Amino acid sequence: MLSIEHAGPTRTKALLVCVFLGFSSGLPLFILYNLLSAWLKSEGVDLKAIGLFALVGMPYTWKFLWAPAMDRYKLPFLGRRRGWMMVTQIAVMLAVILMGQFNPSKDIWIVVVLASIVAFFSASQDIVVDAHRREWLTEEQMGSGTALFVNAYKLSTLVPGSLSLILSDLISWDWVFLITGLFMLPGILTTLFVSEPKMYGPPPQTMREAIIEPFNEFLQRSGWKQAAWVLLFIFLYKLGDSMASALATPFYIELGFTRTEIGLVAKNAGLWASILGGILGAYWMLKTGVNKGLWIFGVLQAISTLWFAFLAQSGADLLLLSWVIGFEAITAGLGTAAFTAYLALETNPRFTATQFALFTSLSAVPRTFINALTGYIVEFTGWTNFFIICFFLAMPGLMLLPKIAPWGKEKKSQFDANS
Repeated sequence: MLSIEHAGPTRTKALLVCVFLGFSSGLPLFILYNLLSAWLKSEGVDLKAIGLFALVGMPYTWKFLWAPAMDRYKLPFLGRRRGWMMVTQIAVMLAVILMGQFNPSKDIWIVVVLASIVAFFSASQDIVVDAHRREWLTEEQMGSGTALFVNAYKLSTLVPGSLSLILSDLISWDWVFLITGLFMLPGILTTLFVSEPKMYGPPPQTMREAIIEPFNEFLQRSGWKQAAWVLLFIFLYKLGDSMASALATPFYIELGFTRTEIGLVAKNAGLWASILGGILGAYWMLKTGVNKGLWIFGVLQAISTLWFAFLAQSGADLLLLSWVIGFEAITAGLGTAAFTAYLALETNPRFTATQFALFTSLSAVPRTFINALTGYIVEFTGWTNFFIICFFLAMPGLMLLPKIAPWGKEKKSQFDANS
């Protein structure tokens, strides 16, 4: 039988690596969904077209398709996980820097291609970083390490969502994208110096084994019916919250806030509240458990979208903006902490890369396909009604909680040292 106990890294080293790799994983996503939308809006690109740019995030949805190849094949340098990490991180950095050399109002299709490249290699980085973390950390380090990873992931929004927006009022966009892209360097250096994780058994020997076995294990673990409920829950739980934040930056700009105000007030308020939410979520779940966390944080997460509707009615009020963004961010941090813990408990360490990619891909579907329609929905309904719709779209995920995470029971991993 497979043992999942190993000595692992020291606690300090483990936490530092989780911070730097979390930052490196989050940065490209926030470039695509925060900086890119602000850049397109400032260059006169139509709001509906900006909404359609969510489609460049399709690799986040389909990354489970090539995750088995990253399990099966090892690059000739740095090891099975670190080799892929290095390649994906460098590719993201170069594509981000190059994207800023074009004008989206004139070279929109070049920008689309480069944004798609960023998304593909960012999603690929997530595959291997998630696998590295799951295999590298000990079981005792998994909770605190994952919480720090999630917080650092959110911390990375400070660059494209705040610093880069402020710089865009001071320097040209090509320099903004150059500086933003160079923030991938800490992750690259971490990949260079971190060790390879212990392998939980031999890697897949064929592509058929790499593709079939992880899916077979998941489907046979609790049966087809329960597997379908789990996948549906993963799809729905963050739906309303994801849609509400899809066009956040254009929403703030249309209300009358400047990019500097957004950078200094909205993004900073959201950032620190989100980090606080992640920390509180990790601590709270030690007391309440994952199941109760999913209930409590899911309800708060849904309520937060209604505050955006109130902001849409109130106009450009900086104090109200700070409160609304802060409340949404802290509830999103709480929800993400519970949701990430749930995904980890559903993942078998024997099939880390493919199963984790499957779960996170499914959770990214709303952000990619449904969010692409947000610009059209806003054009048809207006901002206030749009956020009310987002609130009601959060309900189906909450309605699945009695089936997925019963209040009176505790979610535990099915994989112990003898798994």
